Amino acid sequence: MEKINILGAHVSNVTASEAADIILHRTKNKETTRVFTPNSEIIENFRKDPKMLEILNSAELLTPDGIGVVIGSKILGTPLKERAAGFDIANLLLDRARKDGLTFYFFGSKEEVGKLAKENVEKMYPGVKIVGTHSGYFSENDDIASIIAEANPDIIFVCLGAGKQEKWIYDNAPRLSGKALLGIGGSLDVFAGTVKRAPDIFIKLNLEWFYRLIKQPQRFIRMLALPRFILSVTGYRLKHGKE
Repeated sequence: MEKINILGAHVSNVTASEAADIILHRTKNKETTRVFTPNSEIIENFRKDPKMLEILNSAELLTPDGIGVVIGSKILGTPLKERAAGFDIANLLLDRARKDGLTFYFFGSKEEVGKLAKENVEKMYPGVKIVGTHSGYFSENDDIASIIAEANPDIIFVCLGAGKQEKWIYDNAPRLSGKALLGIGGSLDVFAGTVKRAPDIFIKLNLEWFYRLIKQPQRFIRMLALPRFILSVTGYRLKHGKE
């Protein structure tokens, strides 16, 4: 699998569909698969922290969740195939895995959100098997990995937010051998319906970020990470050329 170096993050050059197929293949073969889905903000922040960058690059799959990452790859002269968002990969897995009898576990968000997400997903994908949910609010003394291991799911959606979810997966993947662990941020909130995803037209035009800004103007400061990222990528290309 080709990996594209974007400011030190080794991003997998795969489509969302290809990512889902890789995850399913590895899961059927009982191979542990860590999946992280960084956007430009995450890469811009993590590249300044060697430990977090190491954690990011430990993933078997590192897919570009934001269009900014795809734009950055083009600036570097090594274009990615497409934006492969974590939520899209999750939906593909839910659809395809039910045919093989693979099971899921939802870890993250509030307890009631996780349960509502489970109910909604079971309606959306009849026959899908979700063997448990757990709140994303826990203490360091809570052994969540043991609880999940007892439920014995094949695929685990870890939705704790950027940084926390990657660290949790990195620390606990060895204890969940043979599982697929996906760090996919706020996906459970979207499945539960407590957060609305952008309309399809915004997604197709790669303007999901703009829709979020319209709905949540307070995100403006966070959105500044995108132009900073583009400037960083441009500076890197000017300094190093195409690698």
